[in-house]
Amino acid sequence: MPAPLNAFKKALASGDTVFGCWMSIAEVYTAEILGRAGFDWLLIDGEHSPNDIRSIRDQVIALATSDSHPVVRVPIGETWIIKQVLDLGVQTILVPMVETAEQAKELVRACRYPPEGTRGVGYGVSRAGGFGQYDNYGPTADAQICLLVQVETKTGLDNIDDILNVDGVDGVFIGPADLSASMGYLGQTMHPDMQATILRALKRISDSGKAAGILTNDDGMIQSSLAAGARFVAVAMDIALLLENAKAAAEKWKSR
Repeated sequence: MPAPLNAFKKALASGDTVFGCWMSIAEVYTAEILGRAGFDWLLIDGEHSPNDIRSIRDQVIALATSDSHPVVRVPIGETWIIKQVLDLGVQTILVPMVETAEQAKELVRACRYPPEGTRGVGYGVSRAGGFGQYDNYGPTADAQICLLVQVETKTGLDNIDDILNVDGVDGVFIGPADLSASMGYLGQTMHPDMQATILRALKRISDSGKAAGILTNDDGMIQSSLAAGARFVAVAMDIALLLENAKAAAEKWKSR
């Protein structure tokens, strides 16, 4: 049995636009609930959320019967954590703070089996390989892995053309918050200068033939990002959805 088809990667390769939600609460129940909400993809955040490899595993399992594709953001772009996440059966990985083509090339290698890469051959005992039941997993796995890298610093932006030229990088995600901080606009992602910078970057990515991505729950910025060519767009965040609706319910009845 070959590696399962990565529907998210196929959608991006086909030029489709897919909408997602950021999951930071780090709980299985939240993942299962959002998996029924209709998003094309859900991001399990390992960088800024209290997730470990077991909680990531449990959320991936909770989404196994969902139509929402799980994307995992690893905390850092190192081979050991990428290996563990891939062995869970995750097929789409987002790596933060990528600043050079050399970094991107190493990430590609971490996602591929030898001789093209350095991924450890442990699929005979991994969830990814069906615990040894997928006889043809190894030879077919590389083609179904989708690697997304985050450009979110001035250095990364300066090197974006070189990063875009790396074979094996499927998409480039612009991180508005960190990029704004790096450029002297901490907490000001909606500043006109930053909006112009972000939209130029998205267009640059799109024009290169790679998929461009972004996270924002601002309707205007979503529309502008789509117009600039963004094709994997996180339009909501679980914490914001919970907090905003909870505050609205409380205010509605306390102010009666």
